[in-house]
Amino acid sequence: MVAFEVPEVDYTRYTNRQLAAIPLALLAVALLVLAGWYVTTGAPVQLGTEFTGGTELRVQTATPSSELPDQFDADVVSVSPVRSEANTYIVTFPPEAENIAEQARSNLEPTQACAQNPDCDPVKSVQGTSASFGSSTQQLALYGLGLAFAGMSVLVFLMFRTFVPSIAVVLSAFSDIVIPLALMNLLGIELSLGTVAALLMLIGYSVDSDILLNNHIIRRSGGFYESTYRAMRTGVTMTLTSLSAMAVMALVAYLFGIDLLASIGLVLVLGLATDLMNTYMLNLSLLRWWKFEGVAR
Repeated sequence: MVAFEVPEVDYTRYTNRQLAAIPLALLAVALLVLAGWYVTTGAPVQLGTEFTGGTELRVQTATPSSELPDQFDADVVSVSPVRSEANTYIVTFPPEAENIAEQARSNLEPTQACAQNPDCDPVKSVQGTSASFGSSTQQLALYGLGLAFAGMSVLVFLMFRTFVPSIAVVLSAFSDIVIPLALMNLLGIELSLGTVAALLMLIGYSVDSDILLNNHIIRRSGGFYESTYRAMRTGVTMTLTSLSAMAVMALVAYLFGIDLLASIGLVLVLGLATDLMNTYMLNLSLLRWWKFEGVAR
């Protein structure tokens, strides 16, 4: 078994401003990305068909993917290849698209195997979501995410009953959500029910690591840096273990063409990496300021 030893960081070499600068700068950039996306598209993130409504058509055809949009009268939102099946694509249409299955059967070039079988159907599946149902699902998901974050914030304030340690946890958790959301836009990952579940998991991961750090510094015996290192030995090991597991899941899902699991795994990897930065730079700098320069002195 490979042993992992968490290195002891000499935090005395860095000021509180230096520690907080990078996490706050990345948070500011992420907020700008989300704001720019909202101005451009009307939504801060790229929404999936579960939230916008639409139809996903799964087809197997010899027609090149670049020519697929020309084979339909309706607008094509996206064309995604299915890596686990040759010549298979998921074509996404807006909610108002009609008769797309019939158009696919009439216009798409059959594969060689399908051309030799007159009963072969190039349309493998059709999944549709109405615009009204997608809108209600979107609101429900956003309410759930907001309620989970608000509940977490209230619980943290009740636990510590001190403003700075509590706001440090809440700010870190907020950044752990915002930065992955911005990266999802840049990487082309849609916000779906699956990725919302990943964001909810990130709230739990973030609060776990931040509360672990705050408890060691505020409530355990020992000096500030001694308590910090004790918390890091547990917290960093825990987060890196979870990050490695999610990275393996994302890679395996990508190789087998399970796009939803690949997206969930990638969002969790991005969020856990962000959590390491926020916990042991942003949260720690606020705690150190509160302990030695702020109201706790």
